[in-house]
Amino acid sequence: MFASGRGSNFQALTEAISKRNIDAKIVVVISNNSDAGALALARSFHIPALHLSQKHFPSKDAFTQAILSALESHGADFIVLAGYMKKIDPAVVLRYRNRIINVHPALLPAFGGQGMFGHHVHEAVIAQHESVSGATVHIVDNDFDHGSIVLQESIPVDPNDTPEILAAKVLRIEHRLLPRAVELFACKKITVEDGNVHIHD
Repeated sequence: MFASGRGSNFQALTEAISKRNIDAKIVVVISNNSDAGALALARSFHIPALHLSQKHFPSKDAFTQAILSALESHGADFIVLAGYMKKIDPAVVLRYRNRIINVHPALLPAFGGQGMFGHHVHEAVIAQHESVSGATVHIVDNDFDHGSIVLQESIPVDPNDTPEILAAKVLRIEHRLLPRAVELFACKKITVEDGNVHIHD
């Protein structure tokens, strides 16, 4: 898992794995933020937790190689982005093609793209007087919030919702969708062909 924030999606996934016997194991958590709550949570679960920031490397290529080496050394074969605030390098996307997913706090393709993260998304949804919002799990490609959609769930936006209220409502959806997506991939119930996602019963 890659995360930059407090780690609520990481916690939701760990709980789902333990309760639902999802055939998956979180082998390492990587963050660009040394103070990320996700790192502290990972350590509390005795999961390797790494702070890897491009600032600590002489070049972008060196940073990318460090990420790939960390993933390989921990035996990672699938990547889950949960509130990770950095763009994934194309070399990582290529190595893990169709094996990287991200959870986004809106109904993509609406309210996605560069700069559309966290509270910015919910502020934009409310500013445009949208009647629904929600969350999306999608395949990660080389563009922000662009890859094929795996799962989506919507909720109504109340006229009295603030960005903070809407964020809390959407986060509850994220906590359901992300574990479900991981479960589908772990059970090999998802195939990706020519950019299209197929879910098999």
